Amino acid sequence: MAKKRDYYELLGVNRQASADEIKKAYRKMAMKYHPDRNQGDKEAEHMFKEVSEAYEVLSDTDKRHKYDQYGHEGLKSTFGPGGFDFSRDFTHASDLQDILGSIFGNSGGIFDELFGGGGRRRSRSGPQRGPDMKFDIEIDLEEAIFGSQREITLPLSQECDTCSGSGVKPGTSRETCRHCSGHGQVIAGGGFFQVRQTCPVCGGDGTIIRTPCKQCDGTGRVRSRKKLTLRIPPGVETGSRLRLPGKGEGGTRGGPSGDLYVIIHVRPHPLFQRHGDDLLIEVHVPFELAALGGDVQTPTPDGYAKLKLAPGTENGKVFRLRGKGIKNIEGYGRGDLHVRVLADVPQKLNSEQKKLLKALHELHSDTNYPAITNLQEQAGKFYERRDALNKKS
Repeated sequence: MAKKRDYYELLGVNRQASADEIKKAYRKMAMKYHPDRNQGDKEAEHMFKEVSEAYEVLSDTDKRHKYDQYGHEGLKSTFGPGGFDFSRDFTHASDLQDILGSIFGNSGGIFDELFGGGGRRRSRSGPQRGPDMKFDIEIDLEEAIFGSQREITLPLSQECDTCSGSGVKPGTSRETCRHCSGHGQVIAGGGFFQVRQTCPVCGGDGTIIRTPCKQCDGTGRVRSRKKLTLRIPPGVETGSRLRLPGKGEGGTRGGPSGDLYVIIHVRPHPLFQRHGDDLLIEVHVPFELAALGGDVQTPTPDGYAKLKLAPGTENGKVFRLRGKGIKNIEGYGRGDLHVRVLADVPQKLNSEQKKLLKALHELHSDTNYPAITNLQEQAGKFYERRDALNKKS
């Protein structure tokens, strides 16, 4: 029998190497000697097994300590008289999965062939965490600005009280699956590439239920409707996600519940338009007020505020009221309120009003409407240029 090589030498590290250095060295060697990169090369396959054995020992504190003290002899009690067996003793399947993902772009493929999709079987007969749950809710803008509390009712799967989530009838228990001898996997093929597949009888549990619980039909879970009080903080917006730990689907066999994620959708508002933490409002004023100037009462989230208009305020002019917007959900102050002033034309005039407006119109001069005057001047220049071009043609 050939003498076993030194594990540190195989990985190319010194005896004081850290765990990260050992893992990095193994990744490099595993990628270099992986059989799929060296098809038909028995020497590369042998090296791959050797570096994997070296990594199994040096990445485990207890095994590494025994090896440092007693060498290969110190590991006989760990691996047994037959020595290291790749398919039996290699416990770092997740590290190898990460390496194979670097080679093949995902964690499937050859990894699934070597370990049946996850290395050693993770028994599902123990406690299992419940799935996370998503819930969409619509709220008004007022709730988004000031916050609120909502009572919501959720259809949830909870652990069955009758069987405590085991799925079996009280007084009975699960039985070891005879097809896979409780391993949850069956093995086909031979040699280095053994195919491990989920047991088709027990579905990977390693156990089967002969007498299921009548309350949950052997699932360990029952459907129920649960009421929750949801606190909506000020500043949320459409797309905001609120996480409620442990409020999702119930776990099984004593496992914890998943989390609940509430997705916020804010309804459009007839008064305010939202832009981030800022608000926009359009305030209509009589045209004579915009012309003469004066005070306007404009709605804000905090109540009415007085906005002073200068004489000759143009239609559509926007004013900013600082700090009158929405509170930032992360605590970074408060947005602004933008007020767009719109001068309204009076409707349904009586005879006296028409008479006064006509008199006012007759008193107007070009200086009263500079925008109209500018329009007329620009139109005149356009037509002069047009007529000059027509004469040349």
